[in-house]
Amino acid sequence: MAASSTSCSLLLAVAAICALSSLPCCAAAVSGGRSAHLTAGFTHVKLRESQFVVQKPYDVPLHERYEQSGGVRRMWVFATDKPISATHPGGARTEIKVNEVYSSGVWQFEGDMFVPSGTSGASVMQIFGAATHATTLMLHVYGGRLTYYHELTKVLADRVYDRWVRLNVVHDVGAGNVTVFVDGERRLSAAGHGGKEHYFKFGVYKQSHHQPSRRMESRWKNVAVYTKP
Repeated sequence: MAASSTSCSLLLAVAAICALSSLPCCAAAVSGGRSAHLTAGFTHVKLRESQFVVQKPYDVPLHERYEQSGGVRRMWVFATDKPISATHPGGARTEIKVNEVYSSGVWQFEGDMFVPSGTSGASVMQIFGAATHATTLMLHVYGGRLTYYHELTKVLADRVYDRWVRLNVVHDVGAGNVTVFVDGERRLSAAGHGGKEHYFKFGVYKQSHHQPSRRMESRWKNVAVYTKP
């Protein structure tokens, strides 16, 4: 009975500390490690597997650039690879287009990303669609740093190699802004680029800046999309 009373007291003490504390660790423990507070007030969009559209070099089979196992989507590409079609103007990539197009409201992308060391000069996530650009947002990796486009002075996170990084990207279409959270912390607020239709993409897309690596790879799990008016 004494041991049981001690255990109950300890549990009550821990609960009280978490209730009184605003530390992120308590929120993470309650939500199973997910940033639940970032999606509060949003509605989860139920995506079908067919809405995860893989875009890869047109001249190689899917299994040579993409695999899915144990809930993890793994994508890789070589700097010398072809684009997604013989006439496509873009560069080498293996990306997933989330085929959920939106034009209004507030939309949020959430996912856990793993970038192996050595990958550099690649876009790993983007919001496609803009008025004067192709994209509203691109997140690049250069030498283990996550950056806003290719701007090396706008580093969202250091040392992203070889670990799981949680990304939450919020696009408020009406307000015309984008907010990026890395591991639950806000790292970027930027103006949008207009445009009538948007969708999310993630994977690896070779960039022409800062000497891209010969091979690029990213892995993703727990990808979800949320929205609210």
